[in-house]
Amino acid sequence: MMNILKQVLGVDVAQKELVVTLGRLLSDLSIELYAYKVFSNTENGFSSLLTWTNRLIDPDIELRFVMEATGVYHQKFAYFLDDHGYGLSIILPNKISNYIKTLEVKTVTDKSCSEAIARFGLERKLDSWKRPNSTYKNLQQLTRERDQIVLERSAVKNQLHAESQEAEPHERSLERLKERISFLNRQEQEIKEDINQVVNQDTELKKEVKIISSIPGVGELTAIIILAETNGFELIRNKKQLSSYAGFDVKEKQSGTSVKGKPRISKKGNRTLRKAMYFPAITAVKWDENFKNMYIRIVSKQGIKMKALIAVQRKLLELAFTLFKTKAKYDKSFEARKAEQKNSMSAQNA
Repeated sequence: MMNILKQVLGVDVAQKELVVTLGRLLSDLSIELYAYKVFSNTENGFSSLLTWTNRLIDPDIELRFVMEATGVYHQKFAYFLDDHGYGLSIILPNKISNYIKTLEVKTVTDKSCSEAIARFGLERKLDSWKRPNSTYKNLQQLTRERDQIVLERSAVKNQLHAESQEAEPHERSLERLKERISFLNRQEQEIKEDINQVVNQDTELKKEVKIISSIPGVGELTAIIILAETNGFELIRNKKQLSSYAGFDVKEKQSGTSVKGKPRISKKGNRTLRKAMYFPAITAVKWDENFKNMYIRIVSKQGIKMKALIAVQRKLLELAFTLFKTKAKYDKSFEARKAEQKNSMSAQNA
């Protein structure tokens, strides 16, 4: 019997269940996927999964769990595995879907996804997942809670406007709507105070927020959301990964000469992060010459304003990553010189 070099459990995570595939890399470098099962995404399901897994693996060889980041549904299982000392790798969104395209998979199912994740883990040397920084985690919960309150308040305001335009509006209904708006205003203020308290207690975090918010259009709250949603850029190695994580990466469908779709951003990444960059991009285009010129250049070339605005959003996010890594504030003159060099090179190549 051939020796086992590596063992991986690929986990496809859904809201209510974990679809898993066990695989191993043998000494002749062949891959064997040999067990498949579905467990509930609960504490009892986690325990049952470990019992099942331990019966099937070689106890003398480390077992690595590999899963894709799926919103919040993978988090409880990730914490459970970390508490029990298991090796775990969490893959950025889009990596597995791109990998599946390289395989001969005709129908994508939960089972085929878990098999692809297991195979991916066996083929690659993956970084071990680290439990999110508790400060970033708290900020993520607070900023997402605030976002929900802002959405709810907007809906109530729209309802109040509609009710007030009635021919004979009901006064008590209007009063209740106004009370709800006041209540939501108070809650938002409380959350902002909680966020400020978390930031002010961490000197390094305050510096990070100050550096990122030096970017035109990016306020402190946006800087905090960027850090919270990326866990301080923990899993991000380069700008391309960051764009993919946020869902700003461009996808294009093309087949021969007959099928050619318009390039679009994937929107498969972190929706909260994408949303946070929208208004900063509008502000940057309005008040900063570098971003205004970038916007005008793309609109004149492509003729699509939204495409130009998305490019600015992506640029702002990538700039936040660069400044975070270099610990330097935004330098308007440096960015202008860099843009001039890029334009000069483009003109020479044209």
